[in-house]
Amino acid sequence: MGARPSSPLDKRQQQQLRGQVDALLRNFLPCYRRQLAIAVLRQVSGELGPREPAGCQLTRSKKLPRVREHRGPLMQLRGHPPQWQPVFCVLRGDGRLEWFQHKEVFEAGGRPLGSVALTGYTLLSSGHEHLHRLDQLHPHAPDTEPAPILGEAVSFPLFLQHPFRTRLCFSADTREAQRGWKHALQGGIRLRGTVLQRSQVPAAHAFLDAVRLYRQRLGHYGDDDVTLGSDAEVLTAVLMRELLRAWQAETPAGLQGAGGSGAPAERLEVAYAVVLARTSAGLRAFQPEKDELLATLERAIRRDLEPVQRQRALAAAGLLVQVQGPLEVCLRQEVDAKLAPLTQALLSPLEASLGAVRTLLARGMDQLSCHLRRNPSGRRLRREVYTFGEIPWDPGLMQACYREPQRSLCRLQPLVTQFGFLGIQSLVFGAQDLAQQLMADAVATFLQLADECLTSALDCNQAVQQLEKVQGLVLKKLASDSESARQRYMRDWLLRIFSPFLQSQLRPCCKVELPEVEGVIQAAGCQALTTEGVYEDVLRGVLLQRIDRELKKTLGTGNSDCDITCSLAWDQEAA
Repeated sequence: MGARPSSPLDKRQQQQLRGQVDALLRNFLPCYRRQLAIAVLRQVSGELGPREPAGCQLTRSKKLPRVREHRGPLMQLRGHPPQWQPVFCVLRGDGRLEWFQHKEVFEAGGRPLGSVALTGYTLLSSGHEHLHRLDQLHPHAPDTEPAPILGEAVSFPLFLQHPFRTRLCFSADTREAQRGWKHALQGGIRLRGTVLQRSQVPAAHAFLDAVRLYRQRLGHYGDDDVTLGSDAEVLTAVLMRELLRAWQAETPAGLQGAGGSGAPAERLEVAYAVVLARTSAGLRAFQPEKDELLATLERAIRRDLEPVQRQRALAAAGLLVQVQGPLEVCLRQEVDAKLAPLTQALLSPLEASLGAVRTLLARGMDQLSCHLRRNPSGRRLRREVYTFGEIPWDPGLMQACYREPQRSLCRLQPLVTQFGFLGIQSLVFGAQDLAQQLMADAVATFLQLADECLTSALDCNQAVQQLEKVQGLVLKKLASDSESARQRYMRDWLLRIFSPFLQSQLRPCCKVELPEVEGVIQAAGCQALTTEGVYEDVLRGVLLQRIDRELKKTLGTGNSDCDITCSLAWDQEAA
């Protein structure tokens, strides 16, 4: 709540935390370097390999997804003792929430009372009973507000909860104001969280893979929401989880802090700030080396691509012979019966979201045609065109496209926890990001085609007819791109659910360090070939055969010629 910590960490404890961050980076960065090489190899292979016959039909929007700024008065629970006090809140375009004493302080450029990046927060807006439910879902979340205060009658609450930071408690004056803030904050949380997932650069893919492999070596299999946020925020969350486990182990149950964290909220707050600052500094220091390494890798891999690919195929074939028996047994016993219901559970909210995109887009295009027919004045039409162009970035309008994936949270949880998958929020964010990107591309395509076909020589009726033709064409393009996007989304998330599970199940019975395979990889002399990476690709390639068959049955589409040596998995990721 912006209050001063009553028991901050002393200098020795802060130095100890910095040492733990340094140890994390020493262990993580070698894994990151290896994954950078693999990511560059995949990128180059995708650029030079065969292309799919059908590409995207819609024009890619040039506007990057952005947080829509929002501001207005709220009440905040703060102070000692905590009391509801008026503040003026501002959600910045970078997803940072700030609150000021008064609106005049903000307008004069004054310092805020408090400021947080929305990464990792969960928003609740329906009262104390939902706070209790969130505590059950996130038992380690710090909370220092007395229960009676949280239980007071708050008509339009906005509670922001974070696993390592003190809960922020706000309240709006009206339901309309609460709704506006809710949509804005949810958009900020999602776009801050998926910055790496939405990136197309090899370094982002390499970082996420490195985090996943690093956590697997610590025994944490399964995708996880820990990967939401920037690179520094992700590594901070990884270390903070380890610290929480250690603090819980050393603190008697009766003395643990609120939420069962084993540490007071102030201790977590200060620890989080120290770890984040040190991690950010460490990654900044690594940046020059990373840039140089990426340039060197790209030159070397482009030069030696064909022999490296041949060696990789040989290594994959050797590994497949060794693991195919146990892998098939595991697939039959653990995956086959559960693949169909899980596919349906993932598909239903996604199709509802994509259907909402089509409906909202068609409504917006219809409104433009109606305005042109009724009032063809230039000024009014320009205003309506601008409003139409802002649809993808308007969190209120896009709620119809975001709502069903968010509702699927509770329904999906029981289906995926049995596989150790803890990335439900990431999955939901992925569907919402997909809906926003398709809407942005469709809007950009409509505006581009409309600009090309509308000329001053056309009268009002002719212009409306041209717009209607453009509308039909855009909807056809959207249908084509939605089908392709749906296929990619389903493949990606079914892989992310089942692949780590298979690795954890096969770990005791499949020894990866095979001498003949190691010899092939060493002969290649390429950093992008590792036994661990090739082994993972083999598992993913065989798993993709199952997934493609299920998707073909469910969607009526699929790729029937999966390569048993896992080249499909490689090419799919490269694309």
